[in-house]
Amino acid sequence: MRQASSSSTATPAKHGFEKRVADVQSPKSDINALILDYLTMEGYPNAAAKFSKEANLQPQQCESTIVARKRIKTSILTGDIESAIRALNEIDPEILEKDPPLHFELLRLQLVELIRKCNGGDINPALEFATNKLAPRAATNSEFLKALEKTMALLFFPHDALAPELKELIHPDLRQDTATKVNEAILLRQASRREAAIRELVKMRAWAEASARAKKKDLPDKLELGLYAEDSEYTDGHEPMITT
Repeated sequence: MRQASSSSTATPAKHGFEKRVADVQSPKSDINALILDYLTMEGYPNAAAKFSKEANLQPQQCESTIVARKRIKTSILTGDIESAIRALNEIDPEILEKDPPLHFELLRLQLVELIRKCNGGDINPALEFATNKLAPRAATNSEFLKALEKTMALLFFPHDALAPELKELIHPDLRQDTATKVNEAILLRQASRREAAIRELVKMRAWAEASARAKKKDLPDKLELGLYAEDSEYTDGHEPMITT
């Protein structure tokens, strides 16, 4: 009788570096502390409160402080810059007083939102705001003046046919970038650092890999970061847990 042929798929051998990584086990308490730090610094109050209880860790900030930062972030992301500035001043008026570039960026974003609303209609609210709030600041700072002139150009072109350098002003990324800067400014006043510790570790890891590859060290072709958690219940349904 003819013997049936069989085939097998060999499991690829692990790279030596991967074996070394697998042998390193971080204490669960350290991982939990990093997760809580991330949830706190990024502004997820409900998730931070829930996780601190489940992991038996002390909250890093009072919930009201995290909620206030989240409210400001949400206001910026939805284009309500006036509310964001007002709430920011309620937390600490010196944040904007001591950071003129950040204050100007918020006011410029508010101008962008006014221009967005009056596209093809009454431009007087935007002109009045630019004249009263931004022009005095731009008069003494060439960078501010350049940014203001660029923003005012939005008044003269249809928003569906803008040049790339103008289109970026009405792209949601501008809101996100500004919200991140504001959150970092608040954190710097409250916690003496701008971002979650795990973000700093990710940057260090990326730098270490780049340095090792530049020196022709023996590494796998691709190193997974292994820190994504898009489906995690601790992200409040927003961004992934870790981004580079």
